[in-house]
Amino acid sequence: MLLEQLISAAQQVIIGQRGTLEHLWTALIAGGHVLLEGVPGVAKTLMASTMARLSGLEFRRVQFTPDMLPSDLTGGLVYEGPGRFSVRKGPIFTQVLLADEINRAPAKVQSALLECMQEGQVTLGDETYPLMRPFWVLATQNPIEQEGTYALPEAQIDRFLFRIEVEYPTAEEEEEVLRRWARRIYPELPPPLLSAKKILEYQEEATRIEVAPRLEQYIVRLVRATRSPETIGLKAWKGKIAYGASPRAGLALHRAARARAFLLGRAMVLPEDIKAIAHAVLRHRIILSYVAIAENIRTDSFITELLNTVPY
Repeated sequence: MLLEQLISAAQQVIIGQRGTLEHLWTALIAGGHVLLEGVPGVAKTLMASTMARLSGLEFRRVQFTPDMLPSDLTGGLVYEGPGRFSVRKGPIFTQVLLADEINRAPAKVQSALLECMQEGQVTLGDETYPLMRPFWVLATQNPIEQEGTYALPEAQIDRFLFRIEVEYPTAEEEEEVLRRWARRIYPELPPPLLSAKKILEYQEEATRIEVAPRLEQYIVRLVRATRSPETIGLKAWKGKIAYGASPRAGLALHRAARARAFLLGRAMVLPEDIKAIAHAVLRHRIILSYVAIAENIRTDSFITELLNTVPY
């Protein structure tokens, strides 16, 4: 099984985090960008570099800061003399971009990144330059630190296929981390298992995975229920959802479910594929009301009830 092979290779370096790694490989084959959210020290950067290494893709990391300019990311035109300019391409011209602490960058930088994520191209002066394919953005943000940060615009958050919450390791996993690093037991990086060409082939094959009309209807019911939970019997959630998921959420569920089925060696999507990726797809597309926030309610709780209520 391809997914098991890829996860096992990543876990030679990454201790634990199986669920996160499964989502990352699914997003890569689905061709979708990922927002990784977690406290410092849970191996978000290490996961990104390991994924790039195993994928055989060029990798660059950019540390986002409040004084960052769009040209620090995209590059720009360099003056060389009267009427003469040359193009200096920025770090965005890569295949895997780690946008570290993305919420520290101001709005102009986030806007520049948005064009790259959505269009796969960069505009410098009067010219537009295509980015390498595949082009994959892995962005990280720290949920506990608010000073010196800028909230990501809703339009940009919606461009991420997944928002993955990276959890703390278990006690056993944390002991293994301590044992390795205290004794300087640094595992060798495994050789690449994929290549840019192979990934593009897999992405194309994933689009041919069959999704039965019944499951497409299930996806639509799930997404529409996020806007009016009372219509499916979740009356306790009335007034607690300010905005439900957009139609892009349905497209994301469809695309990611096919990628997961492909990685598991199946020719068709099953309901469990949709349920497995529903939290990562929906949690950043549902906006809670002030009432729900005041009651310290989490979006994941609503998604869990949604999955338990909506029939397929």
